[in-house]
Amino acid sequence: MTEIRVSKAVVPGHVTAPDVGASKGSGTPLVMVTAYDAPTARIVDGAGVDMILVGDTLAMVVLGYDDTLQVTTQDMAHHVGAVARTKPNALVVGDLPWLSYHVSIDDTVRNAAALVRAGAGAVKLEGGRKRLPAVQAILDAEIPVMGHLGLTPQSVHALGGFRVQGKELEAARVIVDDAIALAEAGCFAIVLECVPDGVARLVTDTVPVPTIGIGAGRHCDGQVLVFHDLLGLEDRMRPKFVRRYAEWATDGTDAVRRFADDVREGRFPSSKETYHAADTFPDELRLTGATTEAEAEEPAPA
Repeated sequence: MTEIRVSKAVVPGHVTAPDVGASKGSGTPLVMVTAYDAPTARIVDGAGVDMILVGDTLAMVVLGYDDTLQVTTQDMAHHVGAVARTKPNALVVGDLPWLSYHVSIDDTVRNAAALVRAGAGAVKLEGGRKRLPAVQAILDAEIPVMGHLGLTPQSVHALGGFRVQGKELEAARVIVDDAIALAEAGCFAIVLECVPDGVARLVTDTVPVPTIGIGAGRHCDGQVLVFHDLLGLEDRMRPKFVRRYAEWATDGTDAVRRFADDVREGRFPSSKETYHAADTFPDELRLTGATTEAEAEEPAPA
């Protein structure tokens, strides 16, 4: 059986939400990266990450929207399924999109179940104490929940844009209190997005579950980045917290340009990129065609 390492604990098979939750205090940070389809999932899982987040950033980096508010539960389930069919060793976390858990408890649970049926091993939702009824209902349906505090992109209009959260004392206190509430409710991990490092450190030291930072400094129990950001595929936004590990957009544009030049200059396809028949085949084919045409010109019997 394949052995997967989450922090320093060896886990047989694949990573689960309890494995992630139990890694608190291991000393080795957790790694989570987004993926939205089979090719990106294979790349991310092949790199040995602990978790794959099928994020609602799908709306921006794959579907071309300006924010995350446009995707539906059906969209998310479609892409969770594509990731899950690669059978990754990493835990697949499906993002619950806007208005999928801001509704009735029954609909909230059904929407979470849709992502699990598609292949997610856990779901993530945004918000603190006011989301506790949704969190509890999903947990009661035996579905692990990851929380998300700080900059919550689904609240972009209420927050007044994509801004750092928790810079003032009272706002920081709310984040800490919300994190405690989510952990006590049963969330197995909490994402902290765009908060000052001191606030993230306080949350990390306070709650008994792992914190996963994105723009929250180095004191979290793990880190997450968007696949398209860390590989240079997304250029419309470049947050301060993103580190580029490749420039795939530039390299890809250059590759397609060279292909176009080769086609226009007659350099593609070459002989090695072409299927060949026997040397006599074209002549035989022409003769067959000529006979057929001659027969076609014969007058029909009276």
